[in-house]
Amino acid sequence: MPANESGTFDIGGDLTVHRLGFGAMRLTGENIIGRPNDEAEARRVVQRALDLGVDVIDTADSYGPGVSERILREAIEAHDEYDQDDVVLATKAGLLREAGGEWLKHGDPDYVRNQVLVSRDRLGVDTIDLYQYHRPDPDVDFEEAVQTFAELKDDGFVEHIGLSNVSVEQLERARDVVEIATVQNQYNVGNREDEAVLEACEDAGIGFIPWFPLGGGDLGSKESVVADVAEAHDATPQQIALAWLLEHSPVILPIPGTSSVEHLEQNVAASQIELTDEEYARLSE
Repeated sequence: MPANESGTFDIGGDLTVHRLGFGAMRLTGENIIGRPNDEAEARRVVQRALDLGVDVIDTADSYGPGVSERILREAIEAHDEYDQDDVVLATKAGLLREAGGEWLKHGDPDYVRNQVLVSRDRLGVDTIDLYQYHRPDPDVDFEEAVQTFAELKDDGFVEHIGLSNVSVEQLERARDVVEIATVQNQYNVGNREDEAVLEACEDAGIGFIPWFPLGGGDLGSKESVVADVAEAHDATPQQIALAWLLEHSPVILPIPGTSSVEHLEQNVAASQIELTDEEYARLSE
């Protein structure tokens, strides 16, 4: 069984972060559109995350759209002890969020070049720590899209580049264009369809950011064993799902999202859970 390495990871080799981060998608209105009902509470969640030692926060221009990025800036700027230099801010471009709730792929190079400027402004930074291609657009040549991100890095707008929702083959093609720091794909204890992508990231020392790390409350066939292990640790199933991710690979960087301070605190506490060999094996079967 891998050691429980819930300590740190160096994104791109030089951005050292605690492996358990925060996903800011839920700092928006219903259906990830518009403003949240209580913006002050949304900012409080971000500030509490910082107080708990969370130093990597993931968002996207399409969350709101634009709402999540703005709230992050406001929350960090209003915190007495932290500023943007104290946290790695990761955002994305390449998806549009329509009022009806549809996600539309949009990797047009001119659009991405414009969006990086907008995201920098919303986040209040000169250089975005980690800029991710949100989802490959079949109407845009993949290498051309990645090259656009590479040019943004060359121009100093972006420090590191990540990919999201890609295959092993796409990851390798992208690495022929530019250094890739992270990959963000759907993955959790109940859904390991992208295990090959995770293994490719391990081989290359690339951070793997699992989105939907808690399965939205649905962990499929693993739900009962997760519940059993949770009971043994007097923990929640969500905490066990996060503990398994941290145990499973040293390159995994979970970013559970929430709009609740209570749930945030529970998520962060998951990094202290030590699974036994037997528990890890049962969860990994």
